Amino acid sequence: MKRNAKILITDDDETLCYLLKEELLNEGYSAEVVFDGKYAIDRIKNKNYDLLLLDLQMQEIHGEEVLDFVKEHAPNLQVIILSAETELRTAINCIKNGAYDFISKPYDFDHLLLTIDRALEHKDLVLKNTVLSSKVSQKSSSKIIGNSKQIQHTISLALRAARSDSNVLIEGETGTGKELMAEFIHQNSERNDKPFVIVNCASLPDQLIESELFGHEKGAFTDAKAPKPGLVEIADGGTLFLDEIGEMSLTLQPKLLRFLENGEYRRVGGVANLKSNVRVIGATNKNLIEESEKKVFRRDLLFRLNVITITIPPLRDRQEDTLLLADFFLQLKSPVRDPKSLSPEAKKALSGYSFPGNVRELQHTIERAVIFAEGNIIRPDDLNLPKAFQNNSQVQNFFEPDSEDILPLEEVERIHIKKALEFFDWNRENTAKGLGISQKTLYSKILKYQLRQQE
Repeated sequence: MKRNAKILITDDDETLCYLLKEELLNEGYSAEVVFDGKYAIDRIKNKNYDLLLLDLQMQEIHGEEVLDFVKEHAPNLQVIILSAETELRTAINCIKNGAYDFISKPYDFDHLLLTIDRALEHKDLVLKNTVLSSKVSQKSSSKIIGNSKQIQHTISLALRAARSDSNVLIEGETGTGKELMAEFIHQNSERNDKPFVIVNCASLPDQLIESELFGHEKGAFTDAKAPKPGLVEIADGGTLFLDEIGEMSLTLQPKLLRFLENGEYRRVGGVANLKSNVRVIGATNKNLIEESEKKVFRRDLLFRLNVITITIPPLRDRQEDTLLLADFFLQLKSPVRDPKSLSPEAKKALSGYSFPGNVRELQHTIERAVIFAEGNIIRPDDLNLPKAFQNNSQVQNFFEPDSEDILPLEEVERIHIKKALEFFDWNRENTAKGLGISQKTLYSKILKYQLRQQE
């Protein structure tokens, strides 16, 4: 049984409605009643329900008209028809038109419960397929590797954050594992049996990300041939992870702010205010305080997001975890029948490398080494590490050039990328691989920091 599922009962028999409501409440469901089809339509316009128990014969609007409205405007809402024996043919036609099933009156409550459970399971399957077929993903497990004091402290903060229901902002350089940390928080929260939905704010244009987040109505734009629920609706009861939230445009930020304030949103092209109960976790590799001072990120949105702030340390600040992570990725990537291991020299090389691309770069390094190593032993040459980052003393000077001040995160990133470009003779493909980032991300960083190759 899906506890706390929201059920709307629509029947002009008030006594039946209230009895059914009490029975459903006793079973752990959330239930509401209305006594005519027009009121059902009004409720569905303004609230997300999981299931509709729908009588056919009502005074003002017939149940078939309500079903047509649901099919047009709330396609994920599961409908169970409550029909009299004389209405069986109509009930069967309703199933052909999108209803999940029908129950004949007088109904057997145990049979009704079983049908409700199956309908809710069907809805979960539909929503999962919607998530998997979109440009976001839904993961099933998370594991954070590391014994260092820095990462253990971060894990401790994440566990405490998971016990609350507040919004969380995760900060950290590219490749540190912000998405993994968000999933870790979700899995250790009371929402762990609900969806964990991921949206990358940098990978979608403004018009598309608004439609992805909040959904759209039929005819909202040229290709909107049918209504589509947004990801905030799919994530209802669960967690919405907004990756690279610092890239969100100023146009969309007020709409997200409104949603964070009261859970209300409108589909693109819609006029009704809908509600969804989700926990929002944002992630960024930018300093959002500085971004707000530049007027490119709203300060009020920042305050809504960073109720709890978790900063993931870069790999260079927890180098004792490097070999532990390397072994984990080695087991993950090595063929089961032909496992590979690191030579002492390779372990030394990994321990002496600063990994400007952080954990993601380490993962890519191990994956390449597994592919190109001859035999079962991985040697330093198989790792193909850039020499510019292999000396620990150079790394220390690199981060603190002629100053005892700690460099801002963006300055550290700028220096990293500039050094990597110089090492690879400004070959963007090799530099991106060395840093463990995409060429598109590298290009955007070059533009951001106005990096130029010296003639």
